[in-house]
Amino acid sequence: MFMKIAVDTFTPSVIVFGRVIIGAALLIPIALKKGLVRDILKGWKYVIPYAFAEMVGPWYLISSAEKNISSGLAGLLVATVPIWATVFASINGDKTVWHSTRLFGLVFGFAGLVALVGIESITGNSSLTSIFMVLLASILYAYAVNMITKKMPGVSGVALNGIAMGIAAIFFAPFAYAQWPTGAIPQDAIWSIVGLGVLCTAVAFVIFFKVMDDIGPARASLVTYINTAFAVVLGVLILSEPLTLGIMVGLPMVLVGSYFASRKPKVNV
Repeated sequence: MFMKIAVDTFTPSVIVFGRVIIGAALLIPIALKKGLVRDILKGWKYVIPYAFAEMVGPWYLISSAEKNISSGLAGLLVATVPIWATVFASINGDKTVWHSTRLFGLVFGFAGLVALVGIESITGNSSLTSIFMVLLASILYAYAVNMITKKMPGVSGVALNGIAMGIAAIFFAPFAYAQWPTGAIPQDAIWSIVGLGVLCTAVAFVIFFKVMDDIGPARASLVTYINTAFAVVLGVLILSEPLTLGIMVGLPMVLVGSYFASRKPKVNV
């Protein structure tokens, strides 16, 4: 929702720079105070690709794609992250991701997303290039989280993401400077960037890494199902978008699918 509002005023580079500079400004001081930065800097050869695969690439791709496709379709495509995360987790040796209960949840939840967004989002005049861009972003999301948990297990989410956001901010700074709007900037666009930076970047990453420590990257990635559902609900409540039959049918399916897909399989002893 925030990106959909911001993209009417700012370029993708400005949007990404705005959210990461805010996120870095919030997280890096906390990491420094707790003495967590040194360990992150030692793993720079993993932190840099993580920053590009988790932030630089996906956020630019999705912000660019939302100029040509609906936010609902973008949300549906991002919701494929658990599928890619399941594949990467399996490659890394986690065979519990293929448990029948969790597979049922993945399939059922994804079917709910199709109903949630509506078949017209897929069969309409949507840009195939933009669809591919969001799918690529989803694959990068899944790869980044699985890679960092394998290469730097137990790493501080505050320090890792604060430094990664700083790297992303440095990368996008010259583009944001060159593309900064010359006219008056609407307040809703400014608050959208603030919301992206504080809630969807700084706070969300801290919480996500705490959850991931408990349940693993494949199950934690299921947040994308709930994320899409909330995006549609907020669109109805705040942006006055219509409450369709697809939403009423799809939302419960998403919740049920997420529940089963995130269940930890019982191990028989």
